[in-house]
Amino acid sequence: MSSFFDQIESRSQSINSLLCVGLDPHQKELPADQWSASEESRCEAAYQFCKRIIDATSDHTVCYKPNAAFFEALGTKLGNVTLRRVIDAIPDDIPVLLDVKRGDIGSTAAAYAEACYEEKDGLNAGGVTLSPLMGWDSVSPFITGKYADKGAFVLCKTSNPGSNDILALQLQQQTVFEEIANLANKWSSTAASESPTSSTTPRLGLVVGATDPSALSKARKAAGSKLWILAPGVGAQGGDLDAACRAGLNDDGTGMLIPVSRGISRASDPAAEAMKLKDGINAARKAVLDGRGGGEKRKQPGDAIAPYQKEFLEFSLKEGVLKFGSFVLKSGRTSPYFFNAGLFSSGSALHKLGKAYAASIMSSKDLVDKDGNVTFDVVFGPAYKGISLGALVCSALYSDFGVETGFAYNRKEAKDHGEGGILVGASMVNKRVLVVDDVITAGTAIRESHTMLKKIDATPVGVAIALDRAEKRSLEDPLSAVQAVARDLEIPVVSIVALPQLQEYLKLSSAYDDDVLKLVTEYRSQYGV
Repeated sequence: MSSFFDQIESRSQSINSLLCVGLDPHQKELPADQWSASEESRCEAAYQFCKRIIDATSDHTVCYKPNAAFFEALGTKLGNVTLRRVIDAIPDDIPVLLDVKRGDIGSTAAAYAEACYEEKDGLNAGGVTLSPLMGWDSVSPFITGKYADKGAFVLCKTSNPGSNDILALQLQQQTVFEEIANLANKWSSTAASESPTSSTTPRLGLVVGATDPSALSKARKAAGSKLWILAPGVGAQGGDLDAACRAGLNDDGTGMLIPVSRGISRASDPAAEAMKLKDGINAARKAVLDGRGGGEKRKQPGDAIAPYQKEFLEFSLKEGVLKFGSFVLKSGRTSPYFFNAGLFSSGSALHKLGKAYAASIMSSKDLVDKDGNVTFDVVFGPAYKGISLGALVCSALYSDFGVETGFAYNRKEAKDHGEGGILVGASMVNKRVLVVDDVITAGTAIRESHTMLKKIDATPVGVAIALDRAEKRSLEDPLSAVQAVARDLEIPVVSIVALPQLQEYLKLSSAYDDDVLKLVTEYRSQYGV
């Protein structure tokens, strides 16, 4: 018999999915008359509710996650009986993760394990959720001995805001939740040593909320690539799927389950909604792998548009930052589009802008090493526009990815009082520095920043910009301004979007007619690099 996590991996690969469907027959989900009629009526309604979801979604889900609490609330006589009926209704080739969040020691923990796992007199689940706060003693009975082929997800950094009260507390070296991630690895090894099986897959995974991409990134880093992460919070709780996938997927673009309950159960067509969710998760996975250079083919400009790029273009258009029409540029060219980053002038727009910069940076193989660490120590924003942009990027890197960097900027005029000088913020002496700006037109500001940084023994390692127009400086010069900067300064330039992504967006969007796409395509054909 294969282990629980072997089954999870096999099922995920065979149906190309990371979706986990929750089975939560809450009172609000059931007809009021059946809930109030009798325990038998309640339980039958709950069973039919879950069976409808199972039948509709079995082609798309890696596993089912029934929540024991909702079944226990159905009644003391038939609640658990109904839960077992639901588990028995799940096809044999689909793993069952019983959401019970047990946490006790000794004979009590052993009894809980029997109740969850036993095929004859128990619930016959393949895996469970556990609270790890009582230590190895509370986890061991669920993954050793006769249950060595079972598996458990331990609560690490949950999706509720109150989880910060304990799980985010800072220890000497790291947070409580990072220590739990480390322990999950250690305990999996201990279990394998105490109760060897043919499987080499870790027996423990982590529950980390998709609502906190920073924690998700830190937990993944602490746990390594082999542990699976259950990431609740996408959908009703407001978790950002793209950010969660960037933070939580392992090197192979797997290792994470996205559980969804209400989003499917309340849909008019649960089967269609499950397929939509699966496809959305896969699109986010592909974007992450393409950004890391790990997809089937390294993404080239124009091949595709990543979700964060699409979102950036959409809110740029909404804010009036990006416009289509006829615009005479400083170069004398008539462009079919115009980009003015100065119009990002509201709190929500700036928040989204920072997230887009951070996503592009973390998707860059030039600015992130193979271990997922950024290649810079300080974010530098050249005066004036770069100052606010650098601050946004620094903040978004921390909030979305748990990446802590310094932030610095310069003044145009030296200050002769206070701290004095033209440089403000984190020290950049002997540090690796990422320069942030909105666009590169001639490259003058970037070159000046490069010279300034070199004078203080800082090492410029890259430039991040919002838009790369990706067009020749002149018809006689085959390089764009961005390419010239990258060549002359010998550093990479990363953009949120470039002209090819803009063209791709227009191909996919129904909001603009073919004439707009034609003009952009012709402009790129004449001036593009």
